[in-house]
Amino acid sequence: MSRKTGLLISGLFAMLVLANAPLYATVSILSMTPSVPSPQPLGTQVTWTVTATDTNSNNLTFQFNVASGTGPYSMAKDFNVGTETSGVWTAQSFVWTTIAGEGSYTIQVIAKDFVSGQTATQTAVYTLTAHADKKAVISKTANPLVALFSAPACKTGSSMRAAFYTGSNPITYTGWSPCNTGISMNFYLAGMYASTTYMAYAQVQTGTKIVNSGSVTFTTGKAPKTLSGGNVLPKFTVKTPAGSQTDTTDSMIFWTSDDNVVPTATDLAANLMWYYPDGKATLATRVLPSATVLTFQTGLSWNSADQELQLLREIDFAGNIVRETNVGVLAYQLAAMGAPISAPCVVPAKPPVGLSCLNDLDHEAMRYSIDGAEYTAVLAHAEKIYAPGTQGSSPTGPNVDILSEYVIVLNSQFQVVWYYSSYQQLDISRTAVLGETCSASSNCQVNLLLAKSAYDWTHANTIYYVASEGDFLVSLRDQDWIVKVNYDNGAGAGNILWTMGNLSDFTFNNIDNDPWPWFSHQHDTVYQNNGAGPLTVFDNGNTRVSAAPLGLGSNCDPSGGPDDCYSRGMALTVDEATMEVTPVLSVSLGVYASAEGSGETLFDGNYFFQAGEPDGVGIEILPTPDTLTGTQVLNITTNGSSYRAWQMPNLYNPPLQ
Repeated sequence: MSRKTGLLISGLFAMLVLANAPLYATVSILSMTPSVPSPQPLGTQVTWTVTATDTNSNNLTFQFNVASGTGPYSMAKDFNVGTETSGVWTAQSFVWTTIAGEGSYTIQVIAKDFVSGQTATQTAVYTLTAHADKKAVISKTANPLVALFSAPACKTGSSMRAAFYTGSNPITYTGWSPCNTGISMNFYLAGMYASTTYMAYAQVQTGTKIVNSGSVTFTTGKAPKTLSGGNVLPKFTVKTPAGSQTDTTDSMIFWTSDDNVVPTATDLAANLMWYYPDGKATLATRVLPSATVLTFQTGLSWNSADQELQLLREIDFAGNIVRETNVGVLAYQLAAMGAPISAPCVVPAKPPVGLSCLNDLDHEAMRYSIDGAEYTAVLAHAEKIYAPGTQGSSPTGPNVDILSEYVIVLNSQFQVVWYYSSYQQLDISRTAVLGETCSASSNCQVNLLLAKSAYDWTHANTIYYVASEGDFLVSLRDQDWIVKVNYDNGAGAGNILWTMGNLSDFTFNNIDNDPWPWFSHQHDTVYQNNGAGPLTVFDNGNTRVSAAPLGLGSNCDPSGGPDDCYSRGMALTVDEATMEVTPVLSVSLGVYASAEGSGETLFDGNYFFQAGEPDGVGIEILPTPDTLTGTQVLNITTNGSSYRAWQMPNLYNPPLQ
């Protein structure tokens, strides 16, 4: 299965003509067909089907780009392998939707044989029409809890947002969007109750003046009883209801969910307000202020043996795919930058020492900006073959497969511009603290290199961009460490600047004489409020709970031991001058989650933590003054695991992290 780096598409400009491959090319595009003819209203889903041929016997891949008017192309779906039947290749369907504005769009497809280097390009012009003319209108979407609000054009230099509300509930505002004279304005309204009547209107801001438009009334649809593809909506149980000490300003909980339980948003009484129905095995990682969500999804990538979590997709609140890339093309891009990654990943019967391949995307995708430029950092699992004897294996045994991760930084077009690898920076002789392994039969990654098992060495699960310094914090779960990585806003060498955790570069200011003060097997290690708040940590506590952590004795027996068998919510101050960590909060959550979890500070100074497994439990903590403990003032439990959850005012105001 061939792989190669996706090409940077900056510098490409719209061509409003069909462009076929030269006569000498071995790759030719046969057809490029939309599912519905042009023109169509804004928000229409248009599925593009492309067929092509290649005189070579190599895999053919396809990339889709979109340009508005005469503007530059923007990558929408990066090179991914098609399917071949009787010599004809068919691209994976490209489902295109936009509400950016009426007018002509150019859809471009590039078919490429990455072995021969031959390409063919074809374009088609498609026209979208406006919904709103003289007054605002509401249109339905495929999601009954999401509506499309369309308003007449406003003048360039002003900005518009939509507002919507029901009954006595607070008004929800979308983000501001710049006006473009002569082009209508369109917003997805999301975070609403099912079968409920709402009012919506537009606000136009010019300077300091804000003018409201007339209102439009609409009613949301019914929540579905079943979802396609085997997906289900989670069920919730309120164990501790919201009260006078609960942060009701942060009145929504976004549950990322896991397995076949779809990402969902509820109010503090666990009433459904949003869900994402599409995509098998979708892991939502972060809600963005741009009214989009970063997700990892299962689907065909260049590694046909393993379709699990191969796709990075940014989706809007209606569930439409905004941009997509995949493991295969990321591997090619990494290899082109000099990373020791095999692309394509051809696995011989006996994988040699040094062979390394990307496996899947998992745990983290997050967004940040540097000087106005947008970047997305993701975690990708990798495997590498080491010689017998590595990490305590038998010196006379077989080669050793060690699983770790890459931190991969993508630009606004989802093209790789920087990476970090634990293989190159962390001492390989430092084993996983609890000796974890992965196998195809376990709840872990499907191995590409060795069929039996791999050492789960680091198991990174969080990336946090420290804006004030331009570096990354990366949580290495199986090492019980957080590491600071020299990113330097893209100029850094990717080396580890310090380690934090038990037996690390930091000391713990153990002000309450905790027998095991450090976090272990932690999740969601994030400085709150863009670095202004403490470092919150969901302390799963696996090492503290284990029978003999590091030979220091047991603090808990999870089979029925003392009350200290729990996961903790932690908030820490970090002093890099003295290399000391001091707890602000270290509280039992009353449950033990061996995996998954998250934490954050809230508007009123309370904390919200989510224990992920076996069931997701969202817990709000009211701190007790002058102590490290607190009281649960909200407790909601799901009927399935949930990787992360956040408490926030609404979908348009996610936590500042």
